[in-house]
Amino acid sequence: MRALDRPIVGPRKTQETMNQDTSDGSSDVQPPALAVPAADQLLPDDVTEEELMNSGHELHDSYTCPLCCLPIALPTEKHSAMIPCCMKRVCRGCVVASKKRGMGGTCPFCRTPTPKRTAVTALIQKRVDAKDPAATECLASAYYHGDHGLQQDIPRAIELWTEAAHLGDLDAHNNLGTIYFNGNVVDQDVAKAIRHFQHAAIQGHPSSRYMLGVYEGRSENHETAFQHLIISAKMGDSDSLNAIKNIFLNGLATKVQYAEALRGYQNASEGTKSSQREEAKTFFRQK
Repeated sequence: MRALDRPIVGPRKTQETMNQDTSDGSSDVQPPALAVPAADQLLPDDVTEEELMNSGHELHDSYTCPLCCLPIALPTEKHSAMIPCCMKRVCRGCVVASKKRGMGGTCPFCRTPTPKRTAVTALIQKRVDAKDPAATECLASAYYHGDHGLQQDIPRAIELWTEAAHLGDLDAHNNLGTIYFNGNVVDQDVAKAIRHFQHAAIQGHPSSRYMLGVYEGRSENHETAFQHLIISAKMGDSDSLNAIKNIFLNGLATKVQYAEALRGYQNASEGTKSSQREEAKTFFRQK
């Protein structure tokens, strides 16, 4: 097995919400038809290698908690909650801090009362109707995985991801890139996948940067693969760090290069820590 020949999984699980186990309540929300632009209209012209390598070294703003203003550790789904009323991703530390202040029944960000489980999908749909890119991506993921009481509907998921990408959501670009790259649920189109990954990577999306590294590694462009992977490793992406370790163990990177990636990853991880986030770890283990 070559260094980057790793199993590629499907798009990530639906974004976690404050009421994440909602599958026991089906939704009667009827999704409206979307006027979705063709996928090719969403993508910029091919970027140069110089533009690609010189941009997107910092995490996109969507990876920052809007309350404590610290970056959220990756993967964000494990360290934060997506709140359906306002579609803000809040770190677990701020969720626990809000509960300690006696606001456990309201959204930590906008103070809206926490919805019932069966109302989550309707709230997300309301934000979709308002052209919220994060909500549109979230609903797409729910259809893809059959979450929140929805039946799995992959064509609908792709339609929504395409709309979310048109609205500027980087996760949507990454998920479209992943399905075109794998060719499991659509006809494989690697060129289109790479353009989606590039569009997200140059704006600071670590998973898309990782996938560019996978592509270059499988194409035997190991130096280019390493350059992509070290960028995402320095943003705190563990998959990228593990890939660099494999490259090193296969003699395709130096010890100095691996040490640089490891230091960058550790620095990124340290930057996500706070006392209230450490307290949240204990809180969620006890739940």
